[in-house]
Amino acid sequence: MTESRTTRLLLRLGTSATLVFIYVPLAVVGLYAFNENVTQKWPIENYSTKWFSVAFHDEKVREALQLSLVAGLGATAIALVLGTLASMAVARYRFFGREVITFAVILPIALPGIVTGLALQATIVDVLGPLGFSFGLSTIIIGHATFCVVVVYNNVIARMRRTAGSLDEASADLGADSWQTFRYVMLPQMRTALLAGGLLAFALSFDEVVVTIFTSGAQQTLPIWIFATLSRPAQLPIVNVVALFVIVISVIPVWFAQKLAGGNERDTAKTAAVAEP
Repeated sequence: MTESRTTRLLLRLGTSATLVFIYVPLAVVGLYAFNENVTQKWPIENYSTKWFSVAFHDEKVREALQLSLVAGLGATAIALVLGTLASMAVARYRFFGREVITFAVILPIALPGIVTGLALQATIVDVLGPLGFSFGLSTIIIGHATFCVVVVYNNVIARMRRTAGSLDEASADLGADSWQTFRYVMLPQMRTALLAGGLLAFALSFDEVVVTIFTSGAQQTLPIWIFATLSRPAQLPIVNVVALFVIVISVIPVWFAQKLAGGNERDTAKTAAVAEP
């Protein structure tokens, strides 16, 4: 399709306006991380990197970062296992209530975070509390995994629906058991989808605030530390530095996931082209 010059100009203007709308606030926070003064004033008069050293040597920031990384990795691991199993069941088998499972798995990410957090808190206190469970790292991981599963599930099931089930049947006909079919046939086909889903799940977990408030107890992840420290004006420069770090950490997995998804689409198109007579 050939667009007119006016159409191309409008599309470019619309795209530029969208990017400005999204990224100007993030750019402002990033610039404030280099503000030499404690107080925030625009435009910035003097720039400095001294707050990066202060943030790096802040023990609470380092503890919050470690907790966020461990919680993100734990939630991603659970999401990879549960999301993969659910997607394999829905994509490869026919049974009563199959579509209901898809709806049930996706629903948590559509619910308000405060509702999910409240439900998790009530479960931890009233149901798991008498069994000896208490708030901590494990409850943070469980809380984050409830919505990280959705990302992995969507990525994997989309890949499996584009992959012919006849390959699995051929593997079984050749004498492979279920584990061998998964390891040598299914896993190579969906490993990039798993990696992309895992990266997105980690990014979601690392940035989560609302659910973490209800499941963390006295512990603080990095986003919770930012939220709690905003009320202290003297700490605002360090908050800006940490916020910039969170932005960078969030961009990396999302960028890799997008590159993997783009590569997957090209590979699918090449396979389809070769298969055509």
